Amino acid sequence: MSTAHDRLGEWQGLMQRWQQYLVKQSTEALRPDGPKVQIPDPDSIRHAFEAWWQAALLHPAPLIAAQQDMWQDYGALLQQSMRQFWLGEPAPAAMPDKRFKDEAWSNHPGFALLRHSYQLFARHIQSGVASVDGLDAHTAEKVAFYTRQLVDALAPGNFAVSNPVVMKATLESGGENLIKGLAHLLEDLEQSGGQLMPRMTDPDAFELGVNIAATPGKVVFENTLMQLIQYQPVGETVHQTPLLVVPPWINKFYILDLKPKNSLIRWLVEQGHTVFVISWINPDASLRDKGFEDYMLEGPLAALDAIEAATGEKVVNAAAYCIGGTLLASTLAYMAAGKDKRYPARRIASATLFTSLIDFSQPGELGVFIDEAQLANIDAYLEQTGYLDGRQMAGVFNLLRENDLIWSFVIQNYLLGKEPMAFDLLFWNSDSTRMPAAMHRFYLRKMYLENALKDPGGVMLAGVPIDMRRIKTPAYFVSTREDHIAPWQSTYAGARLFGGPVRFVLGGSGHIAGIVNPPAAHKYGYASHAALPDTAEQWLAGSEAHEGSWWLDWAQWLTPFHGKPVAARQPGAGRLPAIEDAPGRYVKAR
Repeated sequence: MSTAHDRLGEWQGLMQRWQQYLVKQSTEALRPDGPKVQIPDPDSIRHAFEAWWQAALLHPAPLIAAQQDMWQDYGALLQQSMRQFWLGEPAPAAMPDKRFKDEAWSNHPGFALLRHSYQLFARHIQSGVASVDGLDAHTAEKVAFYTRQLVDALAPGNFAVSNPVVMKATLESGGENLIKGLAHLLEDLEQSGGQLMPRMTDPDAFELGVNIAATPGKVVFENTLMQLIQYQPVGETVHQTPLLVVPPWINKFYILDLKPKNSLIRWLVEQGHTVFVISWINPDASLRDKGFEDYMLEGPLAALDAIEAATGEKVVNAAAYCIGGTLLASTLAYMAAGKDKRYPARRIASATLFTSLIDFSQPGELGVFIDEAQLANIDAYLEQTGYLDGRQMAGVFNLLRENDLIWSFVIQNYLLGKEPMAFDLLFWNSDSTRMPAAMHRFYLRKMYLENALKDPGGVMLAGVPIDMRRIKTPAYFVSTREDHIAPWQSTYAGARLFGGPVRFVLGGSGHIAGIVNPPAAHKYGYASHAALPDTAEQWLAGSEAHEGSWWLDWAQWLTPFHGKPVAARQPGAGRLPAIEDAPGRYVKAR
């Protein structure tokens, strides 16, 4: 532990750095050419609460009743707390909340009262806000969402003077934790361009191709939008039909290739597949005009030709994740239309979609950020920059799980002054990507705002009307129960649009952990159903629960599409020479 003199020197040096940072930020803010658009849009938030306030004035009775209930509950809480303090009675029963797991929140009368007061306040504020009538559904969702953000930001654990763990650490270290924390905050603000984006993991703990994204392979093809990686086989024979994986470009592909023990790519190689994975470029302003159809033409369709050149096989099995699944579904419909004779539908023998939206009627909390006014704001940003900065999208996703992805790190990094741990999943989560302006405009407007992809001909790609009902390719859909990005009820609605045989499986956990769930982990389980009833609720009621990972169920489903055993294919041995080692250089652009 440093001495008081050392801490004083650290404090003075830190204050000088803060002064320099604030001067720089002020100068940047005054630049006329710098982006001024903010995402989320502050005006949209203000308009939503203005509408709520007007509705509350017109119909005040529910809000008044909610306030009365809150004060009555506060009175009862104070009585219970006084009995705990003076008579030694047990503390009032508290709602489970992992933010208050330290025993002081239960055993110390002062902190116990603070915890109960906050939880009572949070419950009544949110229910009181929701009780106001007269708002349209979208405005009500925005008000509820941002009220939750405010309530969670005000949790007592987020402040040094009201967090018993932080107070103890401050006393024991002589305030060294706060000095370190303030330094961490400054470093994060400098790194993220002034946004509050706490580091979630040690950025120096992982190196792509060394201890993460390290499954052996070669880049065998590339164009302006992607590199195609072919992975090294592990046996003497492989299945005849190659497997193409289309990951999302909102993030990077190596979510499917973290450490060896949880790498889906490595596991697929071990199952005997010749695995090809698209690694999307991290675009800059020079690619601002690349649209969704370009991602189709230069992504999966270009990959089909490259795989044929590398292996001699015209037909592949395809799997895709998140927006990659939306693209794969669009590609299947494009091929099913029969307009492009180069790509008949039979070139994809089977399709698997991980947590992929096709029907966007229930997009979850991401819908809070979608309306005409907010899209106009985003359009203005895209016009200035030519792309959506990955930090903007990462910030939005963090708001969907604010306690886990923001405030827990505020406490650990800034209040306790701890260094972030080495965690592969959070390293990937922090490795954000940009999105070209044209593609992002199309995606937000056509998919989220208009929900046009589900309608026959609602979307045109390369001059071809897209109709999901024309897809006859056998398909496997997997979603997860707690997905906050692609709610499973919506992915189920999309699965029912296909015109061919479909198997729908529901895994446990969320958008990432539920998919990256290797069999050896023995976690979560999954549910299946022999049919596709009319509604998600009917499917769930008639589903059968299974232990273990859905990976095994998928492997069994995929077996009829393997083809015969053939000699293992070495990357670069076909008509496509190896360009560089996996994971390639596209994925390394940060």
